[in-house]
Amino acid sequence: MTDQLVIGGHPFNSRFILGSGKFSLEIVKAVIENGGAEIVTLALRRANLGGEENILDYIPLNVTLLPNTSGARTAEEAVKIARLAREINCGNFVKVEVIRDSKYLFPDNYETIKATEILAKDGFVVLPYMYPDLNVARDLVSAGAAAVMPLAAPIGSNKGLSTRDFIEILVNEIAVPIIVDAGIGRPSQACEAMEMGVDAVMCNTAVATAKNIPLMARAFGQAIESGRNAYLAGLGRVLTEAEASSPLTGFLED
Repeated sequence: MTDQLVIGGHPFNSRFILGSGKFSLEIVKAVIENGGAEIVTLALRRANLGGEENILDYIPLNVTLLPNTSGARTAEEAVKIARLAREINCGNFVKVEVIRDSKYLFPDNYETIKATEILAKDGFVVLPYMYPDLNVARDLVSAGAAAVMPLAAPIGSNKGLSTRDFIEILVNEIAVPIIVDAGIGRPSQACEAMEMGVDAVMCNTAVATAKNIPLMARAFGQAIESGRNAYLAGLGRVLTEAEASSPLTGFLED
């Protein structure tokens, strides 16, 4: 059975999206290979072609680049960063991040919608990072988003699915892929998100802060695949009372 993640008409076999912001360049390739990620985010400042160290030199050619607009505080700044990324051959995929809040780093949903509309009309495959809100998600889809990326918890917190109930609403109501982004701290939490029916999980901090980074990347890749299989299989029922899996009577009768 073929079960691919399709974003903006582009098919992917892996549902693990890797954020690269907290990795040393030397370990990026090992993390990608161990996790099986086919999409990797990158900040524009790490793809400076004139710099001594360029993250593009460490990412395999078959991996789709997902530049993010990290640092943007307005829609206009996000659009500028996205266009610069395309000019240096990072492709048409872009993760829109517009963040004005410096304490909790929550995305500005209003500015994100504005940036999404401009970039979608400009031919980008737009994946907006957003606080999970059904009306905002609908507006993002109307603006041309190829997927939506609701946060599970504050960026870098590793708290897990703090916004689970709101993400579940998006899964049930939004037609484009739902990619959980930010806050996932353990492979088991990534698996739980996939069991809910989200289409993919993006992770950075939980992998980057592990003692064995490549092994943790592998654990996340396997957990995401396992969660997806559980969702496709259909989770078993939940009962309020015990039910024996084998007969309790009659086996000693003649």
